[in-house]
Order: sequence, then structure tokens, then C-alpha cells
Amino acid sequence: MLFNSVDFAIFLPIVFFIYWFVLNRNLNVQNLFIVIASFIFYAWWDWRFLSLLVISIVADFFAGKKIGTTETKNSRIFWLCISIGVNIGLLGFFKYYNFFVDNFIEAFSFFGKQINPRTLNIILPVGISFYTFQTLSYTIDVYKRKIEPINDMIAFSAFVSFFPQLVAGPIERATNLLPQFSKKRTFNDTKAVDGMRQILWGLFKKIVIADNCAYYADMIFNHYADYSGSVLLLGALLFAFQIYGDFSGYSDIAIGTARLFGIDLMRNFAFPYFSRDIAEFWRRWHISLTTWFRDYLYIPLGGSRGSAWIKIRNVMIIFIVSGFWHGANWTFIAWGAINAVLFIPLILLNKNRNNIDTVAEGRLIPSFKDFLAITLTFFTTTLAWIFFRAESITQAVAMVKGIFNKNLFSIPYILNHDTNSYVLPNALFLLIVIFLIVEWIGRDSEFAIEKLKGKNVLINWAVYLLIILVIFVFGGHKQQFIYFQF
Repeated sequence: MLFNSVDFAIFLPIVFFIYWFVLNRNLNVQNLFIVIASFIFYAWWDWRFLSLLVISIVADFFAGKKIGTTETKNSRIFWLCISIGVNIGLLGFFKYYNFFVDNFIEAFSFFGKQINPRTLNIILPVGISFYTFQTLSYTIDVYKRKIEPINDMIAFSAFVSFFPQLVAGPIERATNLLPQFSKKRTFNDTKAVDGMRQILWGLFKKIVIADNCAYYADMIFNHYADYSGSVLLLGALLFAFQIYGDFSGYSDIAIGTARLFGIDLMRNFAFPYFSRDIAEFWRRWHISLTTWFRDYLYIPLGGSRGSAWIKIRNVMIIFIVSGFWHGANWTFIAWGAINAVLFIPLILLNKNRNNIDTVAEGRLIPSFKDFLAITLTFFTTTLAWIFFRAESITQAVAMVKGIFNKNLFSIPYILNHDTNSYVLPNALFLLIVIFLIVEWIGRDSEFAIEKLKGKNVLINWAVYLLIILVIFVFGGHKQQFIYFQF
């Protein structure tokens, strides 16, 4: 079920009404209803894969209890390995089986050997990368004694399957989300209104910015050999705004929806395109995933402690694994490696935490130095996104090479292959500029229009109605959320 669908527009009010006005007196029944609603939400895509979600819930619930109730180290390690094995096993099979088989075949072919192992027609279950990491955080934290194992199967099921963030995050930690299902929740109209405000902004980012950018970005990437350097650069820029509007828009809708039910989810984006270096970018982009890798992989490897070689090794591992998490394609691994190469100089020079404040805090206009740093960071990030979006390494390299040629500074007219005519999406350019201005003004808030809270009611409603009007007038071709494929 898509957040930007009529189905969800019907589903959400019904669940909200029953949750608060029918079942609000009994916490266990309320939690059970969340589980049922979440299963319906997930089954709307494909009911067959509910079994995988149930397996993860059951395996980690009982593994967590075993880890928490035994004192022998070997037994605790055994049950942790059971949890990791079940979750990573399911993720590895459904997401990476064919990737490894295909590369196994290619490796033998390189040495002149022909083998014919069987590949499978595997459908990737939506959200498996997200809920797998979320439920793993529980058993790992129980093992580290950061949290006590829970005895309430219903509350644990609600924690794993909570529908607003089930299929694309944020990837919640048990230490934050699980306790919220163990205590009575009361309706808070201020929180609910703030949630609606964040949902509205998320829909704007998805429907107006991301979907319109996707239309032209797909056109350029699908026919990259036909375009000049300026058009290829435009395609990369449009994809950069597409993936930000798409994924941060999803996160805004998820966080806002959770607030309607009295649940606080962690922040997932903090205006990453206003970052002044790549380290700041990764502190602000997909925060729930980057902090997950930091806490459960990077720090256990030694983090930034030790020799220069250890630092380089750990950074390369964390970024390559992050790239591979996104998909079973060498393009994602290359994208991760590129970001590692950009990050390593900062970690070696101890400059990776130079920019931890809000850029141009308290000022409307950034300094010239900050402006150059933001521009350079955004440009390098955009070039890296080409590898993320491309179908192959060959295509990505060809596009990067195609950008840096003599027609880089020509007017980027896009050839519409359906109509055989050239277009220049001026209206989209204007929308992106307005979007950036609003985001810049609200960059010290949780989300861009949060500052409307507490302002004049008439002004607020005028802004809300304007956003709704823009969504209906300029809404792009409906697209599935990008991160559903991960």
C-alpha cells in the first residue's frame, strides 16, 4: 500500500478512528490492532511474504528471551547467532542469491570454465532490508544488556511490524520504539496536528518534487547515449532531487503518521543537501541506517581508533557494506566505495566532525565559504548518485565521461522520445528553487514547515491550502517509492 494512494487515504482514517475511539481503553487490544492493521498494510502488496515477517518476529522474540534469561556466555552467543542467522539468511537468499550465482558463473567463465548453476525467479519482499535490521537491533541490544528482553509478544510484534515505517524505515531501535508499545498512550492534539503537517510536507516532496524529477531523470538515464554533457548533468541533478524528495518524503509521512498514533519515530533526514562536507552529509542522510552501521559494525570494528590503515579499512568496510545493503548490483558497491574515498581524507585529518552545527545558524544568507562548501559537496554527491541510479558500471562511467565534454555548458534541452520533441522543464526548475528556499528557511527544524506551529491560524491554513493546490496542479506521474526496492 503506497502512502500516496487512494487506498492509504481510506485505510489511515479508519485505523485512526478505531485505534483512538474504539480500542483506547485497553493497551494490549490497541497493540494487537496495530499488528493486524500493519499485517493488512503489508499484505496489500503481497500476502505471501507475511510469513517472512512472522518468522523474523517469532525467531527474535524467543531468541531475545533466551539471551536475556541465560547467564552462560556460550549460550548467549548461540542464541544471538540463531537470530543473526535467521534474519541474514532470509535477507541473503531473497536479495542476493542470484547476484552471487551470476558472479560465480562469470568468475569461472573468465578462467575458461563453463558452469550452469540454477538461478531462481525470486521476488524481493518489500521492506525486508528494513525490518530485518530493526529486529536484529533488538537481539543485539539484549545481548549487550542495553535493554531487557520483552515478555509481551503482541508489543514486540507491534514494534517490528508498525506499518508507518515497516517497508522503508526509519529503521528504529528497540531502545526507542519498543518501550512506547509497553505504556498507555493518550491522544495529543498538538502532536497529531504536527504529524499532519509533516505528512503534508512529505507528500509535497514525493508527489511534486520526486515524481516530476523522476519523469525527466528516467528519460535521460534510459537514453543517456543520445544526450549532451549538459543534459546528462541535468539528469544527475534531477535524480539527486528525486531520491531526496522520494525517500525523505516517505520518512516525513511515516514519522507524521506515527505521531497520529502517539508514537515518536527517530528523525531520518536533516537537510543533507546543505552539508559542507561528505561527513556532514552522512550524518544528515538516512540517519537511521548510518547510525545502525556505526553502532553495530563500525564501532565494533574499532571505529576511528588505531592506525591510519585501521581507519581506512573500517571506513571502506562500512561504506561498501552500506552500498551492498541497497542492492545486489556492482553499481551500489561502487557508489559506496566512492563515498568511502571521499570520506577517508576527512577521517585521516580528523576533520570528519568539523561541521556539526546548522549551516549559517541564525543567518539568512550563508557565508561565501559555506556556499562554496555546500556547492562542492552537493556536486560530488550528485556525481556519486549516477552510480547509484545507473543500471551498470559501464553506463555510470559513460555518463560521467559524457558530462565532462565541450557541450557541458550548452542549454540542456531534453529529447522526449515519445513525442520526438525537445523540452526544457522550466516549471519544474521553479518548483525546485521554491522547494530549496523553503527547506533553507526551515533547516534548523525537524522538517521544513515545522515553524508554522504556533503561527497565525489564517496564515497557516493559507500555506496548507497552497501546498495542497500545488500537489493537485503539479503532481507528477505516480511513482513507487524508490526505497521499496531495497
